[in-house]
Amino acid sequence: MSKYAVTNPATGEVENEFPDATDDQIRQAVDRASAAFDQWSTTDPAHRSSLLSRVADLYQERTEDLARIITREMGKPHSQAVAELEIVISIYRYYAEHGQDFLADEPLESPDGGRAVLRNDPYGVLLGIMPWNFPYYQVARFAAPNLMLGNTVILKHARLCPESSAAMEQIFLDAGVIEGAFVNVYASNSQVAEIIIPDSRVQGISLTGSERAGSAVAATAGQHLKKVVLELGGNDPFLVLDREILPTAVKGAVQGRMANAGQACNAAKRIIVLDELYDEFFGQLKEAIGELELADPQDPDTFIGPMSSAQAAEDLHEQVQDAVDRGATLHLGGAPSERGPAWYQPTLLTDITPQMRAYGEELFGPVAMVYRVKDEEEAVRLANDSPYGLSASINATDIHHAEEVGAQISTGMVFINEPAGTAAELPFGGVKRSGVGRELGKYGMEEFVNKRLVKVAG
Repeated sequence: MSKYAVTNPATGEVENEFPDATDDQIRQAVDRASAAFDQWSTTDPAHRSSLLSRVADLYQERTEDLARIITREMGKPHSQAVAELEIVISIYRYYAEHGQDFLADEPLESPDGGRAVLRNDPYGVLLGIMPWNFPYYQVARFAAPNLMLGNTVILKHARLCPESSAAMEQIFLDAGVIEGAFVNVYASNSQVAEIIIPDSRVQGISLTGSERAGSAVAATAGQHLKKVVLELGGNDPFLVLDREILPTAVKGAVQGRMANAGQACNAAKRIIVLDELYDEFFGQLKEAIGELELADPQDPDTFIGPMSSAQAAEDLHEQVQDAVDRGATLHLGGAPSERGPAWYQPTLLTDITPQMRAYGEELFGPVAMVYRVKDEEEAVRLANDSPYGLSASINATDIHHAEEVGAQISTGMVFINEPAGTAAELPFGGVKRSGVGRELGKYGMEEFVNKRLVKVAG
């Protein structure tokens, strides 16, 4: 069976299969991306901008068809698939509108009275290794800024997403982007490690995925002196600090943990509540999660559908079962659904201890873990007791105080009175084992760029 296949998680049926690329096809893909770079990198930035704008138009025109693809590929509810595409469109429009400004030369002070300028030149051919949980969004935040820069990109998408990756390549071709500027390949991990990364024409690698995948790719890239941007896992804390904020916090916790069936790196995975608020908050949260119903992801009213695959649900259940076996309290869910092997019940756990896998590992699914702490000092200490550092949410009526608490937590992003999110204008990334580098905003165009100094004698 092909490694690249559309296996509808809602039904378990294999709906389409795609042949793996041969080694020769992989080499030819690099050839095309390299040849395209010679032309694309010298194209007028205004022209690149206009083409990205056309890409955004095509995403908008094809939203319904594109949404249906990922609902079938990885089970995303239709309304959330459409919302993902709205963000994607905004990303391409953002770089189309602002990319030329980000590329502007930066004058520098010259110590000898001469003239110096820093130019933002293209970097080269880039490899993007992308995950299945946000099939279009993850690619957009890598491809849009780098194509605007004049780089060309090779996409190695998750094996669950062969149709969406092909659809994206077709959008670029239909928009008029030169052939080879965006190349989709159905590559294996060994082909990535043995053919693509070692190729001297490939200058950088961007990976969004698991900590294990990031470590492996970074090691291979390091052997070949290639730059990497890594957006990896998260075990993000969600702090609740006062009673007045409870309605907002409960709503944010449910949305932040359960959207996309909990399959988000920046989901609110560890909900940390002060002792004096705990009982009231927990009662409201349990009621809200208990009202969630698993439903057909094609239904526009569905909030939670299946997980991406039966294997993902099985892996999650092993983590949950380990916690329960070691003394965690299971309040809701905690088992696969009768609907099928990829369906997992919304789950609520408490009494998590460091001896459990759930304490330090990322739970990538609809499982909320709630911690009771005696005070803010303990809340911050618990929030930081993680190998990850992607984002944190601080919920408090005193905004200034919430910012002070957030400043004590080691993450790349802090959100006040809202669950972690994303926008084209805002940089995205973490610290510690959550990765290196930033995507989106102007910073998304500052990773794979040749900051070329030009100095003229005085």
